[in-house]
Amino acid sequence: MSTSTDKPRIVLSLGDPNGIGPEVILKCLSDPSLQESCSLKVVGPESVFSFYQDHLGYQDHSGRVAAIDFEPVPTPDEFEVRPGMIDSKAGEVAMLAVSRAVTLCSEGKADAMVTAPISKEAISLAGYDFPGHTEFIADQLGAKNYLMMMVSDRLRVGLVTAHIPLRSVSERVTGVGIRRTVETMDRSLKLDFGIQNPLIAVLGLNPHAGDGGVLGTEDRDLILPTIIQARENGFNLIGPLPADGFFGSSTWQKVDGVVAMYHDQGLIPFKALSFGSGVNFTAGLPIVRTSPDHGTAFDIAGVGIASETSLKKAIEYAINIVQKRRDAIEIG
Repeated sequence: MSTSTDKPRIVLSLGDPNGIGPEVILKCLSDPSLQESCSLKVVGPESVFSFYQDHLGYQDHSGRVAAIDFEPVPTPDEFEVRPGMIDSKAGEVAMLAVSRAVTLCSEGKADAMVTAPISKEAISLAGYDFPGHTEFIADQLGAKNYLMMMVSDRLRVGLVTAHIPLRSVSERVTGVGIRRTVETMDRSLKLDFGIQNPLIAVLGLNPHAGDGGVLGTEDRDLILPTIIQARENGFNLIGPLPADGFFGSSTWQKVDGVVAMYHDQGLIPFKALSFGSGVNFTAGLPIVRTSPDHGTAFDIAGVGIASETSLKKAIEYAINIVQKRRDAIEIG
């Protein structure tokens, strides 16, 4: 068990071995400032990183292949690294690494996990019936009230619905779902970000937040009553707010968190405002998990031009959240 003075132990799952995950991990491992602030272990086959070290020429100052602390995972028969290719065996390797990272955190052998990007298509081909990392990790942990949050400096966006088709959104936006999202975000802002009395903005579902029912009744009849009830229960909320005006007028800078009703409503403005420096954080889990805000970028895999900025930010956020949780335990 680590203490508040120990360096946080961070495990990095390799992501899809045919994507940019291994490359950006290698770039982060060459950053001495990260090595000073935490202990880093890579979860995945050593052969994948040997391939990219040779392919991209990552060596230490003495000319040798840089040493990496590995937590190995098995590889399927006939697996090979093929940059840019969507492949079921690559999807299997990626998810085996994620599963092992979850286990290390659950058993107290690591303080946080940072996941490099996976391919939803590749993991589906490998037989995993999950729309992404977040749902798989929550299932592994038996977590029910978890929340996908995108964070970057002052901008923190949580989603009532996440990886579902747009046609399903209106029926999946419920009072229970909104309340759960608000409660999980509020708790995380206090525990993981140290914000004493967070102000949360709740976005409307329809254009113009329904315009008084002219453009849809969900905002008037569902979202507003839910907000009013949550306020009565002590939550500091504003809304429902039209999403376009909220982001366009920079009102987001005046709040501590934003609850969006569906994926693109929250993530399009988030990525427009902070792409490359944003981080995906899963609130409400018993472990700390972060991820970069980009995908596998198969089109540039193995080329050597992928930016490690977002992965580095994800590691830094993981370190900070681990310390916030340690501080909260010490306080009491």
